[in-house]
Formats: sequence, structure tokens, C-alpha cells
Amino acid sequence: MPNAIAFTVFTKPWKMPIAELGRFVKGLGFAGVELPVRPGYPVNPENAATELPKAARTLAESGLKIVSVAGSTDEATVAACGEAGVPILRIMAPVAKDRGYLEQEAQLLRQYDALLPALERQQVTLGIQHHTGRYVTNAAGLRRLVERYNPRQIGAVWDPAHCALSGELPDMAIDLLWSHLCLVNLKNGFWRRTNGPEAEVAQFGHYWTSGRQGQCSWATVAALLQQRSYQGYVCLCAEYSSQEEVNRLIAEDLAFAQTLFV
Repeated sequence: MPNAIAFTVFTKPWKMPIAELGRFVKGLGFAGVELPVRPGYPVNPENAATELPKAARTLAESGLKIVSVAGSTDEATVAACGEAGVPILRIMAPVAKDRGYLEQEAQLLRQYDALLPALERQQVTLGIQHHTGRYVTNAAGLRRLVERYNPRQIGAVWDPAHCALSGELPDMAIDLLWSHLCLVNLKNGFWRRTNGPEAEVAQFGHYWTSGRQGQCSWATVAALLQQRSYQGYVCLCAEYSSQEEVNRLIAEDLAFAQTLFV
């Protein structure tokens, strides 16, 4: 962990070669990255064992650290993170349509239990993030998943934008997750109606926007973290519904976030 707040960025929007990615992200002003290890990216599940350590070395040449990886919940990805010196493997907790919530929760806990030896061996933290939709959606649900574990092995990734979309207040959320907090995600969004008033039944969807414009108060999040003397990474997710404006919006959001964490 850094000695103060440091900002990383989720590089999902940019499928460029790793060296080019490093120069681009460093130019934006970030200290590190969250790297997707997913199909279609330079580092993917098939080549992660060799390419993730290479990517870590290449990004280090630009002065960047891979703080977290967004990848699969399996021993192979944990091992690749360990070999590359990546401290956090970030995942989400899905809830299948054909399975009850409590049944799915029990299945997830069995999955995490099975990974504990690999996490301990590789010195990697499995960072679980809550997420709107068919996932464990809020901090209250996430607390139930992580509270039984050593936070060095199983941690919580707090995403206050998803809390806001779920109607969960940030001061309650941070209190629930503080003991296991390993990473903070920052993005913003709001619910908006997706059909007109002439429809028989209203429909709503979420819209991802810049840090200043959504339902989540970044100023409140920053204040809560600073009240608790958080010293760690804040990952800007670079998730925007207006995808063609990602480069402009992520630069503006980093500048905005830096004014809040002083």
C-alpha cells in the first residue's frame, strides 16, 4: 500500500499494446493500473502465466504498477498475479438466475474457501466487488461474503457508485467494509428512464457519467476515507456510457478526484 492516496485506472477501454498503454496512462497522470486479464486483451486467460509478468515489467518502465487485475476466480490467475507481483485479483460475486441468493452465497463461499491455500501461497488478495444487477449488489451483502476471512486473503472492493444506485448510504457502506477494505473504485452513474411516458410500464436503466454528474458524491466518499486515514489505492474505473469521450472524461475525473483528496 502507498503512504497516501494513490490513483490507478482500469484500462478496460484501451486494447492497445502494453508499452503503448503504459505511456498513455502515465501521460494521464496515474500511478498504476488495474489490468483486465480477459479475452481480447494483450494479457488474457490463455497467456496470463507468461504475459502478466512481462506486462508488469513493461509498465514498470513507465513508472506504473499493476495494483489489481480484473480476472477469473481460479488458481491459474492467482498464480499469474503472484508471479507478476500483483497484490489484488478483483472479481465480482454473480448470482445466477436459476439459483436462490442464499444458495449462491453458500456456493461462492465454498469457492473462496478452495482458493485460500493459493492466495496464501502467492500472497495475493482476492478483492470482491459488489455490483448492480445479478450480483451481490451492496456493501451489506459483500460484508457477509468477506467477514469470515483474513483480509489479507479475501478483501472488499468498495464501489460507492454501485452503492448509490442501490440506495445504500456511503457512511453505512464504509463502516460495513472497513475491516476488509483493500481497494476503492470510483466511477459515477444514475438511473434514467429508457422509455417514454406513453409506455404502459416505465423502464429504467443506469447511465455511466463523469464523477461530478452522478448519484454518488465523490466529495462525501473522499471525506469518509480521509476521516478514517485511508492509505491505499483508489481506482478510477473509466466507465462511461459515452464511450467516444472516454479519454477526455477520465482526464477530467482524475483532476476532479485529486482536488478532493488533499
